[in-house]
Amino acid sequence: MTQAADTARTVIMTVDDDPGVSRAVARDLRRRYGASYRIVRAESGESALDALRELKLRGDLVAVILADYRMPRMNGIEFLEQALDVYPGARRVLLTAYADTGAAIDAINVVDLDHYLLKPWDPPEEKLYPVVDDLLQAWRTGDHRPVPSTKVVGHRWSARSSEVREFLARNQVPYRWYSSDEPEGRRLLSAAGQDGQRLPVVITADGTPLVEPDAPDLAAHVGLATTPTSDFYDLVVVGGGPAGLGAAVYGASEGLRTVLVERSATGGQAGQSSRIENYLGFPDGVSGAQLTERARRQAAKFGAEILTAREVTGLEICGSARIVRFSDGSAVAAHSVILATGVSYRELPAAGTVDLTGCGVFYGSALTEAASCQGHDVYIVGGANSAGQAAMYLARGAKSVTLLVRGPSLSASMSHYLIQQIEQTPNIVVRCGTVVEEAHGDGRLERLTLRDVGSGRSELVDAQWLFVFIGAAPLTDWLDGTVLRDERGFILAGPDLTPDGRPPADWELDRPPYHLETSVPGVFVAGDARAESAKRVASAVGEGAMAVMLVHRYLEQS
Repeated sequence: MTQAADTARTVIMTVDDDPGVSRAVARDLRRRYGASYRIVRAESGESALDALRELKLRGDLVAVILADYRMPRMNGIEFLEQALDVYPGARRVLLTAYADTGAAIDAINVVDLDHYLLKPWDPPEEKLYPVVDDLLQAWRTGDHRPVPSTKVVGHRWSARSSEVREFLARNQVPYRWYSSDEPEGRRLLSAAGQDGQRLPVVITADGTPLVEPDAPDLAAHVGLATTPTSDFYDLVVVGGGPAGLGAAVYGASEGLRTVLVERSATGGQAGQSSRIENYLGFPDGVSGAQLTERARRQAAKFGAEILTAREVTGLEICGSARIVRFSDGSAVAAHSVILATGVSYRELPAAGTVDLTGCGVFYGSALTEAASCQGHDVYIVGGANSAGQAAMYLARGAKSVTLLVRGPSLSASMSHYLIQQIEQTPNIVVRCGTVVEEAHGDGRLERLTLRDVGSGRSELVDAQWLFVFIGAAPLTDWLDGTVLRDERGFILAGPDLTPDGRPPADWELDRPPYHLETSVPGVFVAGDARAESAKRVASAVGEGAMAVMLVHRYLEQS
């Protein structure tokens, strides 16, 4: 097949707010590449993002994006950062003036910039085409075949429909949403032989209809790996949050046969964050989805297997092997295990919330719902960073965002930079000493009863959206009787196992446990599931890397 045939629907995009420059760039690109690629130009970051999303829905490919740095409302770096979410494989070029080279260099970290070009680049034969040629060649070496879109037909206030959308979005599976009460949604249901009584219906890229699919079935049908390729590994990582991804990257890159097992989607709580602004190396912040996707691709590049929608239910010790059992009865074994199961948000202890979960009440960011919050009043429960990040994100389009905090202030649990941002955002209101007493609604959230902790007074408010970020419950019940945990369920490791200087009662080795080693030799813990951990993304990644170093030490002495 010829290159022209391969790239017939592949796009090179140029974005510049100066119409003259925009036309000149497009002219130069068409002269050289027009026979093999489609040249798309835009004159603002916003219109370019709209165009990229339209191309994505049609299944077209984008090979290279060239964006001018100095654009109003959204500069080139900000645009490329958002474009990275839509087309992570596209090569990215920043067009800059000489005075902006510092910003271009900074962008290398922010958006994985591939190149920056100084304007003007005349003659293009010397200064433009060689750069684009190299980028196209690099792009072609990857696998960028278009992935036909999965279709989801559901009801707006169906909890299971919301769960399916969130699962697909967090696993970077492209899909299109159709409401069951709209003509196209009804047409798809009819084609699938369904009457709409059981929702959602997922129609996979190959046309297979799935009715109310569970996560493992859905994962298997949309191309996510769910089955290990081997029975035995050097390292099994349980959990795909920052700690687990960090362990998978370092384990695989250092030659360990590594498999990561995740019950839902990689990224954990951090993966749901709309903006992380205090992570080292990203001065302009990075979304949890971006950070997760980069880490996942990095782990896969080094050879780590990543299994999705596999729930781990048990850990067994069999001689030198550590056996990890799954909910379906199957198992995988390894020389060592890193427990990076993270934590989950605690359920809100308010009447009515159970029945309305997924129908206006959501745990975590639920970023797939953000677009529907436009112009509405939104309530958020929680006073830590995750709640603050969600408030800042939702405030962009919501009429108002009310942050409900049980304690007397935000300072006890939220970073100072976030508190400052919230104070400077006019449509965010912080109500301290306030809790949700009851949620009301018939099939969807309609009102909330709020109670002032100090006075005991209650107030009924209209509300369609409630996002909950309270507490941290470790996902460790399946380890009961295997590894030692504290009274809250967090895993004890290293010095916490030897408070009196003596190892645990069942410890069989003549050395004390390593720093992140649990009460079972060869089983380590990293991240939020560890007792007294820092509960920060950077520390979780660091612990994942450190755990791999200790795994090497354990294997050398075994």
